[in-house]
Amino acid sequence: MEWMRQIDAYCERTDFTYWSEPVNAVTNAAFLVAALVMWRRTEGLPLGRALCVVLAAIGVGSYLFHTLATAWAAMADVLPILGFILLYLFAANRAYWGLGPWAALGATALFFPYAAVAGLAFGQLAFLGSSAGYAPVALLILAYAALLARRAPATARGLAVGGGLLVASLTFRTLDEPLCAGFPLGTHFMWHILNGAMLGWMIEVYRRHVRGAGALAAGAARG
Repeated sequence: MEWMRQIDAYCERTDFTYWSEPVNAVTNAAFLVAALVMWRRTEGLPLGRALCVVLAAIGVGSYLFHTLATAWAAMADVLPILGFILLYLFAANRAYWGLGPWAALGATALFFPYAAVAGLAFGQLAFLGSSAGYAPVALLILAYAALLARRAPATARGLAVGGGLLVASLTFRTLDEPLCAGFPLGTHFMWHILNGAMLGWMIEVYRRHVRGAGALAAGAARG
């Protein structure tokens, strides 16, 4: 791969100068703010803290891509997102389903064949464009919400909200290029803002579930 190859992928960019995407670049602060807020709320939760670190890395990687616009910066943008997905799935499989470490790891690995098949299916929908690769994640979150509806209804509702936020952010990401001629700023910046809120919320859903389970266990022990 030509790591220094430059990439023009979003409406706001008009050339390859550093600040050609100022709004897309600055709105990555949403990831950092969400990471900081959730860091303060996840004390005593190692996986929650790890998710906060990866969330901050998403903001840094995306900032690099929207300023430098190179192939290596694109990797710095994409890899933390994948890392967050996998880490969250592992945490969810442990906390929401009560799986042991190895079983949770095995279930997390199933994301790769799932994403490959679902990505191909969503790729048939031409209007999704490059957002087709993220659509399987929204579907998976909503599937977890449905499957957890009886086992953990509050967690299921939280996941459904997260899935809805991701669908909304994907809509703005998808509309960036089609609306470009009439709206030169583009809509990709809303992907950052809503995604920052969504990922922070997903950590909060995990935090509430674990804290709630801990409270129940303590109550049962006292009883």
